Amino acid sequence: MQLDKLISQIQSLDGSLKQEANKSVNRLLTLRNWLIGYYIVEYEQKGEDKAKYGDSLLNTIAEKISIDGLGSRNLKLFKQFYLCYPSIVQTVSAQFALENISMEIVQTVSAQFRFKNIDIGIGETVSDQSAESVLSGKIITHLSFSHITLLIAVEEPLKRAFYAVEAIKGTWSVRELKRQINSLLFERSGMSKKPEQLLQNLEGKVENQPQASFVKDIYTFEFLGLPVSDAVEESDLETGLLNHLQQFLLEMGHGFCLEARQKRILIGDTYFFIDLVFYHRVLKCHILIDLKVAAFDHSNAGQLNTYINYYKKEMMLPGDSAPIGILMVTDKSDALVEYATAGMDEQLFVRKYLLQLPDKNKIAAFIINELKNL
Repeated sequence: MQLDKLISQIQSLDGSLKQEANKSVNRLLTLRNWLIGYYIVEYEQKGEDKAKYGDSLLNTIAEKISIDGLGSRNLKLFKQFYLCYPSIVQTVSAQFALENISMEIVQTVSAQFRFKNIDIGIGETVSDQSAESVLSGKIITHLSFSHITLLIAVEEPLKRAFYAVEAIKGTWSVRELKRQINSLLFERSGMSKKPEQLLQNLEGKVENQPQASFVKDIYTFEFLGLPVSDAVEESDLETGLLNHLQQFLLEMGHGFCLEARQKRILIGDTYFFIDLVFYHRVLKCHILIDLKVAAFDHSNAGQLNTYINYYKKEMMLPGDSAPIGILMVTDKSDALVEYATAGMDEQLFVRKYLLQLPDKNKIAAFIINELKNL
């Protein structure tokens, strides 16, 4: 056997089995979340002491349970997941051989689905009687739970099914599914004389997500007990810049104390990640740093300002000064550093702030030098 052939076989084996392992983890995570939703609904309908908790039930569960990722927001998502896809009960029963699932409490959401010969996209055409069941099974095996959170936010069942089918057929990433929902693909398809041509035009243009990247899903990381920040995708260039920028600021001795890297915050129903968060012991405020390896765009400033406002409302303690945002933007030949100082209207503090933070030119020179080295 030639050495090259042996190496190729080992690589192929490793890749295929990793992919199967990722699929398995994703399937179990999704089934767990559905089952938690089922338990919550069953308790709400049959729990003898349910009146004691009322609307605060999910908050009470989140406070009493000690499992990563089971906050009240996620518990609400799991409940919605169950109500949107009750036919997953068949998959759950087969997987866990459950005997206590009462079919009487399964919601009649399925009655709202009325499909006529839906092409699931992998060689199967199903009648309207079995469409929901088949589609639910494909959702479990082909989509991550982050995909599912986007789907259950779509209230109309037919529209939800449309996006699920297209996401499966196109192997869409979470970002691509969100983009297509926001661009009203369902409505545009309904308005098109040839909707099949519109959908065909999407092929080759969308950002696909290979199955193996399921392991990078945030919900999967919570399920496996891994650091969630590891699930945030970064290019080698961004990672290198952040590594060196973090060390650069700490070594300057201006009072920077590192508090978090890839700090996860929840605004509404969406998670955001702040690249670096420092607390400045002299200024007594948080300093939020957002790095964009691209030319400046107004949306970058808007995003950073959102982080600043979040920290003002949720993270400031008595005695703290208003948080400071530093936006670092690069392009091929130069670097631009923009300081977001919204709300800092006290002149004395502004002068103190300008003295304590590194000089703009020093940071610009640092970024340019890093780009050359990386």
